[in-house]
Amino acid sequence: MYKSLLRLIGQKQKLMEDQNAVASLHSLKKRNKHLWRKAIKWPLYSVAVMPIVLASCWKIGMQQNIHFGQLIGFLIASVLLLIWENLTNDLFDAETGVDQFKFHSIVALTGQKALIKNLANLSLSIGLSLMLYLALRSHLSVIVLVIGCCALGYLYQGPPFRLGYKGIGEPLCWVAFGPLGTAAALMVLSEPENALTRIPWETATLLGAGPALATTLVLFCSHFHQVNDDKQHGKKTLLVRLGTKKAAKLVPWIIGMCFLLELTPVVFGFLPPTTIFCLAGLPSAFSLIRLLKKNYNHPKLISESKFLALRFQTLNTLGMSIGIAISPILGLNVIESF
Repeated sequence: MYKSLLRLIGQKQKLMEDQNAVASLHSLKKRNKHLWRKAIKWPLYSVAVMPIVLASCWKIGMQQNIHFGQLIGFLIASVLLLIWENLTNDLFDAETGVDQFKFHSIVALTGQKALIKNLANLSLSIGLSLMLYLALRSHLSVIVLVIGCCALGYLYQGPPFRLGYKGIGEPLCWVAFGPLGTAAALMVLSEPENALTRIPWETATLLGAGPALATTLVLFCSHFHQVNDDKQHGKKTLLVRLGTKKAAKLVPWIIGMCFLLELTPVVFGFLPPTTIFCLAGLPSAFSLIRLLKKNYNHPKLISESKFLALRFQTLNTLGMSIGIAISPILGLNVIESF
């Protein structure tokens, strides 16, 4: 009787241990899945497609033909180049040790620096090759502009420059996704026989300035939750220099500037009134402002602020793009050259 009781107790303990082991394994798998999702950051790749979306809708608003093969090719190449940028950023951060507590880093998850470096270089090679092919079918300035964007991307994190560590990352981002990226997108969509003979700096800047600032806001907000780690490793980002309280107060001004840059051309007749659809991003903007105002000093609570900024950027740029595209249907004209 006594031995049977001990046997039953032993079996129950073993069953509980097995259940705990299964629960622990399930928890580990769930955690790893969550980390991989954060590492891939697939929603952030929407920033790569916005310049070509904006340029396409501009062409539609101008009632011009669009070479859809060029459009799809530019989309794919842009995503490949952003993959290169994200992978190399993880590699460069691993070199400085700034991401030692960044468990969702691709390098931290795989432990394979050489593999990640090879994948990054492969993505860069394919992306630039595709861009060169597209440039040969439209205008050679396209590849020059895209290489310029890549150069700014390297200056942001790459040694020995690491300008992102000096608080200059946001201006680099604006130039890459604004004048350079938008100009490349406008030129790549032109038919070979109607290819632009000069880089449309005025159009690209006035058209892309607001959306590029919205993209820059995503980068700005991505640093809110890691200010302390950045400061410890000598990474003097704009957030580190300002502090989270001042930075949170700056966000509404950045958002206001986005709308000002997008709607001022409407006032002067350079863009149609339907450009006001850019205000589709307002609800997300308000949510972001409220979150940062209330929790600017709580890193865990604001770690997802970059995704609210991304939602604002996506809805803002899509709204503006769609507004420009549908203007001919409503009998509204768009001025071709600013």
